Order: sequence, then C-alpha cells, then structure tokens
Amino acid sequence: MSSQRSCPVCKSSSKDAILFQKENIDEKRISRFSYASRKEPEFMCHHLIRCKLCELVYANHPPNENHLANAYHISKYDSAEEADDAAFAYIKTIQPILENLKIKQKVLEIGSGTGIFLELLKNQGFVELIGIEPSSAAIESAPKHRQAWLRKEIFQEKNFDPGSFDLICCFMTMEHVYDPLIIACAAQRLLKPNGAFVTVTHDYNSFINRILGKKSPIIDIEHMQLFSKKSICELFKRANFDNIDSKAFINHYSFNYWLRLTPLPLTIKKQLKWLSSLIGFDKIKIGLNVGNRITAGYKS
Repeated sequence: MSSQRSCPVCKSSSKDAILFQKENIDEKRISRFSYASRKEPEFMCHHLIRCKLCELVYANHPPNENHLANAYHISKYDSAEEADDAAFAYIKTIQPILENLKIKQKVLEIGSGTGIFLELLKNQGFVELIGIEPSSAAIESAPKHRQAWLRKEIFQEKNFDPGSFDLICCFMTMEHVYDPLIIACAAQRLLKPNGAFVTVTHDYNSFINRILGKKSPIIDIEHMQLFSKKSICELFKRANFDNIDSKAFINHYSFNYWLRLTPLPLTIKKQLKWLSSLIGFDKIKIGLNVGNRITAGYKS
C-alpha cells in the first residue's frame, strides 16, 4: 500500500475528510477479473473518505502505481459487447462537443479498451487515432485494424508532443488512476487551442447510487476515487479548462448486463438469466440513467 495521500483533486488534507466506506477487501476473492471492466460486481473497496471541500470520494491509502499498472496489465477481458454499447452511447452524447471543435484531425483516448470508440470517431472524420490501454487482453480482443491504433501502456504525458491533439477522451478511467489531476493537467497541455477534454465518470451522488449504497457496483476495488458533479467540475477547473459542462446521460445495455450489475444473490441472477433467455428478453437493450456523467472542458 502507498503512504497516505491528500485529496487528489483539491489537495486538502485527508484530515479534512469524513468516512464514506470502510475497507472491505477479501484477498481470496481477488482474481484476474477484479481489475476488468464491466465484471460481476464484487462490492469490495479500499478505505474511502469524502473530501469536505470538493466532495471527492477517494482512497487515502490506495495501492501504489506499479501495483495498479500490473493489475490492469494482467486483467481478463470479456466485455466486448458492453464496450460497444457504451461507445455508441458516448458518441451520441458528445455530438454537441464534436460540433464545437473547429478541427477534427487527431484524437487520443486514455483507457481505450478494444478501440471501438476510436472507430466511431474515425467515422466522424478523425484521421489520426491513438488509444492508450494497459490491458493486454483488451487489445488482443480488438479487430486487427484497430490494434494498429492501440498502445499497450499506462498513459504518460512525455510520450506525446504538447498542443498536438484536437480531442482527448477518458471514459470510465478517471476513477482508476492514481492521480486524476495529473491526467487532466496533462490533457490540457497536450490539446491544441480550442481542443476538448471529455470524461465519463460515475456519480456517487446520483439517485440510484445513493439508494444502493455499499451495494452499488461503483463500490469496487478498482476505484481509487469516485466523483460527484461538483468534484469532477472542480477537477476541470483546477486543470484550467474553460466552458466546463457536466451532465448525466442514458446508457443502453442488454437486460442481462443490467441484471449482472444488481446486488441480487447469484442463484436468483442465474434463474432470471435463464428465464430471460427462455422468453427472448436477455438481449433486449434497455436505456437507463444509472448515474454516469459526461463532462467536457475546452482549452482556451
């Protein structure tokens, strides 16, 4: 474990924070899927506290960066269908952002998975596509033509030229990194003037996550921090972005995927999955607002 850290957004002391969730980790339950996307929820988490100043929830004793890098490198990947569903929701939601971009030439996606979102951006006119993805399994699951866009590594600013991107995206990844402010500030420096930085994050303050509490799927060993609207906007402000906008949106996933995320006992899930398959309901796409938030800011 790393030494105690301050709030990774506003840098206030962990003494100026209150308990959000006690640590709940069973080492025997940790597997190569524990750091995989869209897995069966384990409801394990590090000790989480909530900053009184910016409202960020964060692990004040998270694993160190090398531990995290290795965990994602060796993680399994079995969520291609859900990744595609997510990408289609994102591309629909960011259309106003894309319309605001004067140039749509070069894009960087941090945490790109199989590169499906990059392909959708290619269809929107982007020419130079770069995806950063630490999971070998995710890249190997990508079609060959996408693999040429993907780099198996942890994002490091030094690997790119300042002011070289028109768009930088980071979807469902800011919760996982050790220092989200470093990522946001790096994005600011790497963007061209008028370029946009766009994130998708969970909102722990959303209605459904407040109702589910410690049985929300966002309570997860992968998450080093969790955002609210206030804390994600504060992150963008501290990284000197302008015209910041943050809003909730609707995801469309299959009934079976939504079922997987519920805190129901596994035996009941299996029965419902069997029944939904029997009546042909398992693959039907259902749109829900589950507290995910898309946030964008521009480099002036």
